[in-house]
Amino acid sequence: MSERIAAVHSVAVSLPAHPDLVVRGAKGAHDRSDFLLVRVTTSGGAQGYGEVSGTALWSGEDAVSARHFTHTVLAPALLGRPLAPVGALEAVMDRVLAGNPFTKAGLSTALWDAHARVLGVPLAVALGGPYRDEVPIKLSLSGDGARLERAYAAAVAAGFGAFKVKVGLGVTGDLERVRLARELAGPQAFLGTDANGGWNRAEAATAVRGLAGFGVAFAEQPLPPEDLAGMAALRAHGLPVVADESVFGTADLTRVIRAEAADVVSLYVGKAGGPGRAVGMGAVARAFGLPVLIGSNGELGLGAAAQLHVACALPELSAFPSDIIGAHYYAEDILDTPLDSDGCRVRLGTGPGLGVRPRDDLRRRFR
Repeated sequence: MSERIAAVHSVAVSLPAHPDLVVRGAKGAHDRSDFLLVRVTTSGGAQGYGEVSGTALWSGEDAVSARHFTHTVLAPALLGRPLAPVGALEAVMDRVLAGNPFTKAGLSTALWDAHARVLGVPLAVALGGPYRDEVPIKLSLSGDGARLERAYAAAVAAGFGAFKVKVGLGVTGDLERVRLARELAGPQAFLGTDANGGWNRAEAATAVRGLAGFGVAFAEQPLPPEDLAGMAALRAHGLPVVADESVFGTADLTRVIRAEAADVVSLYVGKAGGPGRAVGMGAVARAFGLPVLIGSNGELGLGAAAQLHVACALPELSAFPSDIIGAHYYAEDILDTPLDSDGCRVRLGTGPGLGVRPRDDLRRRFR
């Protein structure tokens, strides 16, 4: 008899960011994460874990809304159903709950994790890979003057050598921030920028011209998410444009492709609604010759593990480093065994499913 969904449990987790690495960008500061960890148990006793890495400012979701919808809407619709195919369960979630992609992604990740554990293979294998066993990564730098210097020192101490500078806060200050980051990192270090949609068209054009002298690799989300025509025009300046906030699901990706608004797309497990859908979006982008990288909204350890497996399951990945940061961003780790990451790369393990699980003290709190 096939495995069926027997139970869904969750626990809320709140963690402060590393004080020197707090991201301050056009959308505000991310100094703490209040996330929901999800556990799915099957009729055969298999367990899978996921993470709702939703933040109200980003997606309109948080641990409170995620717990409510998980236990009052999604779980009742899934209990008793076959575990596989997971795509059928994702379709059920869409039928009973509109939107809320990060909440669905947490439960979807737990379902995929359980499915891969039943199969006895890493999640990347269940998703069609792996095409690689390690992924280069970068870390965001923000703040001005001494604050940026402290962030850079903390990043280097963690092993990072590739960076993304938060901009979109005023062109003059943005350029000074990038200048200082380049001075600190040296001429050979990988350096990109992320405006989080904080520039208008005139500011973006001015900023891109000014960035030319600092050897910047890309401009991420230079304009508001809906200004695809402006992003397409900005590409003519020669600096690659990365679409992030412009792309949540496949419909958004299709609009970006049609508008020729980006050189690279930043995919999230959360924005996509789960690991399988993120891989599917990667396939669509690949069909149109559009490279992808894995972006971040400050995932904890389970979310970072899901990012890693998706990155390894994609047939092609951009040469730009991805944002699989996980515990590097926080004061502590939620995993019993950390991901294999040295700050330069994160490496895929050989264990089944996500290959990780929450710490013992957190597992005892699931209800």
